[in-house]
Amino acid sequence: MPGVILDDSDNFDISLRRFKKQIEKAGVLSELKKRQHYEKPSVQRKKKKAAARKRLLKKMRKMNMS
Repeated sequence: MPGVILDDSDNFDISLRRFKKQIEKAGVLSELKKRQHYEKPSVQRKKKKAAARKRLLKKMRKMNMS
């Protein structure tokens, strides 16, 4: 779990920015959004396949451009 230890001399804004960066790096917000609504396993599989297809097409386009 991300956390920031504060001293008396630390600026609050800088500490908050460090905390937000740690939260984002740990993936807490993306996990929260993913768990906010229940998704059936079939829907999860469809999304996963669509994302893989999209990555593959992007990779193919990138190779053709070079």
